[in-house]
Amino acid sequence: MKPNELTLKQASEALAAKKLTSVELTTACLNEIEARDAELGAFLSVDREGALKMAKESDARYAKVESLSPLDGIPLAIKDNILVRGQKATAGSKMLENYTATYDATVIERLKAAGAVLIGKTNCDEFAMGSSGENSAFQKTKNPYDTSRVPGGSSSGSAVAVSANMAFGSLGSDTGGSIRLPAAFTGVVGLKPTYGRVSRYGAIAMASSLDQIGPFGKSVWDVAAIMTAIEGYDEKDATSAKEISAVPPELLSANMKGKKIGVPKEYFIDGMDPLVERCVRESIDAMKEMGAEIVDISLPHAKYALETYYIVMPAEVSSNLSRYDGIRYGTRLDGGSLEESYKKTRGELFGAEPKRRSMIGSYVLSAGYYDAYYDKAQRVRTLLRRDFEEAFKLCDVIVSPVSPTVAFKVGEKMADPIAMYLSDIYTVSANMAGIPGLSLPCGFAHGMPVGLQLMGKWFDEASILNVGLAFESQRDWRVHSY
Repeated sequence: MKPNELTLKQASEALAAKKLTSVELTTACLNEIEARDAELGAFLSVDREGALKMAKESDARYAKVESLSPLDGIPLAIKDNILVRGQKATAGSKMLENYTATYDATVIERLKAAGAVLIGKTNCDEFAMGSSGENSAFQKTKNPYDTSRVPGGSSSGSAVAVSANMAFGSLGSDTGGSIRLPAAFTGVVGLKPTYGRVSRYGAIAMASSLDQIGPFGKSVWDVAAIMTAIEGYDEKDATSAKEISAVPPELLSANMKGKKIGVPKEYFIDGMDPLVERCVRESIDAMKEMGAEIVDISLPHAKYALETYYIVMPAEVSSNLSRYDGIRYGTRLDGGSLEESYKKTRGELFGAEPKRRSMIGSYVLSAGYYDAYYDKAQRVRTLLRRDFEEAFKLCDVIVSPVSPTVAFKVGEKMADPIAMYLSDIYTVSANMAGIPGLSLPCGFAHGMPVGLQLMGKWFDEASILNVGLAFESQRDWRVHSY
């Protein structure tokens, strides 16, 4: 086994035992990137010099027995909508092609304080808008299991970097499924934290009431370790929660006995791939065999979640992207007059999806339509939250598929935005309600990974991580093929 094929936990233990050095781990990841990324397109930039410098500094700490955390010396990749001082942050858009971050996002400050090695910035759908990884202005990211298929989006490069052993973990962002969907499609673990658990300061905004930064890893322990480093209150983010009980990975228990697992009837619907459904249902049966109590629950307003999300999210996109006019923010294209400069800049530098969502958002916020669409969507959002409040009176964790299908073919849904949006049907509810969601692999269908989603109560990441760890430790997903 090559060093880069270890899990984060195994690599951390090897560093502590002085069986490997951070330079060796980092070099192995850099070599894997050099060998495979031309085909996979996971990275937009690689900071080889900076990563090796951080690795040498980490090795010096280990030599003095002064390691900072389980992440000390571990190579991680960062989605390119999260700011790293001195590095480009394009958010996958031509609009920010020439932007270099002048400060670190809070999560980056915390990773650096933990001693992590930042190896590069990963590709993503433009301004995090997409479910497939095909909307980047710079390149398409491919699925490591089958390069004719998509890796999921929008955090496509971050998922692929971990899946293809080019990093031991990574950061992505999740607005409607952008961590969980690519995690499911590429066979890795991804966590969308509770809204407010992780600071958004230094993340390029898409939809501010929905966005959350979260980790990818090869195991549940790995994502818990990254979460421990990045979570916590931040005065620079007005939506940051003050009272958070941390979940250090060493406190996780691989025991599912006594846990009540809720299965929402609304999530098993027509249109789901029968093999995906079989994989998920057999995983639920396995949880019962592990000692969990399976509880039937209802989320009656779940059928409205996708429509509601695609009103609220574009409205916030419209507001957030309005700043990119080429004068206050973004690259400027001269059009002669001020108005023509606006039109030329936004017309040529925004891709199709940001334009589409901005126009939808402007429409639902316009006079005469605000009450009919946006205000009503916010009311339904409250009902969705109440559904989860009632459901969690009956169970500790809710289980569902991540996606109704496995990763689809590159180009298959690009001409049909509605079909693409349906990929998010099981993930958007967690964002609308603000609850945490964990995606972990549970088997294969059609030769591609299938993701199992665990959703928990607000700020109760501990429960979904514990159930996920128990499931992972007792059921090898790689041998379950359908």
